[in-house]
Amino acid sequence: MEEAPDHPNPQVLTVLEALKQASHHLQTNPTLNSDNSNSSAIKALLELETESNSLLSSDPHLSALSNHLSSLKNLVHTLQKSRGHSLTGFLTRRASTHSISRVAESIESEIQAWIDRERIENLTTALRELADDEEVVKLLNQFENRVSQGFNHELQDLVLKSKVFSLLESVLCNPNCSKKIREHSGFAVSALIRFNKDVFVGQVLMGRTVQALIAMGSCSSLTVLWSLIKSIKSPLVDEIESNGEIPKIINFFSSQDVDIRIAAVDCALEIGYYGRKEAIEAMLKEGVIEKLLELQRSEMGGLLIEMGRFKEEEESQKSFEGVEIEGIRKSRDSREKRFLERHPFASIVARFAVQLEVGEGLRQREKRAFKQEILSRVREACSCDAEAATIVAEVLWGSSP
Repeated sequence: MEEAPDHPNPQVLTVLEALKQASHHLQTNPTLNSDNSNSSAIKALLELETESNSLLSSDPHLSALSNHLSSLKNLVHTLQKSRGHSLTGFLTRRASTHSISRVAESIESEIQAWIDRERIENLTTALRELADDEEVVKLLNQFENRVSQGFNHELQDLVLKSKVFSLLESVLCNPNCSKKIREHSGFAVSALIRFNKDVFVGQVLMGRTVQALIAMGSCSSLTVLWSLIKSIKSPLVDEIESNGEIPKIINFFSSQDVDIRIAAVDCALEIGYYGRKEAIEAMLKEGVIEKLLELQRSEMGGLLIEMGRFKEEEESQKSFEGVEIEGIRKSRDSREKRFLERHPFASIVARFAVQLEVGEGLRQREKRAFKQEILSRVREACSCDAEAATIVAEVLWGSSP
């Protein structure tokens, strides 16, 4: 069998993209009405079928697509001949339009499979050679966007056969690679976990991905770590704790880069939600409460209780003016979101306590014990009784439904 060229003609991709777009439009309403946009889609497909014969014949992977285009041409010819008001013509038109829709779907599927094949081949080659940073980043972005569209069995087979995950992890763990490529490789790994957690989570747990992300210590790498914790949950937190990585995460609370501090706190909140007793103890041992308290005292901190009281008064006044409750709730949520964007560490001690209480990693008696320890550490770390009383109240109030 003739092999496909190593570097496909860019014209092939241009033609296939046009075919894919036309076939997608054709699937919903495959008619030949002159005032219907799908008439132009059929016309475009037939024109492209004639134009693409020589291009598609050079790639054996596209033989099925050529057959589908030929079938479409025959179906359209049958549909054109069936015009009229007879029962036979009506039934023929119904059968033909249904068949056209199915063929258009097959055309789109074949084209997407070809594009996936070419792009994954290009990605694996680029990850091995690492010759052009911008090209590698572009291919990583394409890959992330593709797998983020949802599960596809054929795409998963391509990813597994091409050993994409191993290549991504190798790049992620390579300190000689540029930071940008390593970060985008991390985002691609996170996208693969969301694509099919059952298949790829084991490779994260058994590999060096987590250690590499923490060692990189950038905002993007910690954001990827946060995403992985949310996806994999307690098993990943167990690995983080057993590998002694929790102190490194807590140390990022003191980073000069505010985005790194925010990303590290987000990771700690997720560890608090999914972590078992050992993980929580490790965070407390590293002074997580004391460090969160310092962040809460900063300009980007503050208290949510006072903001809540202000909002209640504001909403009470609005309700007498006949404002709809739904509108008030949306306005309140919007204000709170804007407030937290400006003050990401507002009431962060209480928010951490809430994560432990409503989380999945602890037993009820462990939750009660840790809550008491948090309150004790707050009282010890606060500079005055008034501050301690306020934060203790937040912890007690915030931890109740």
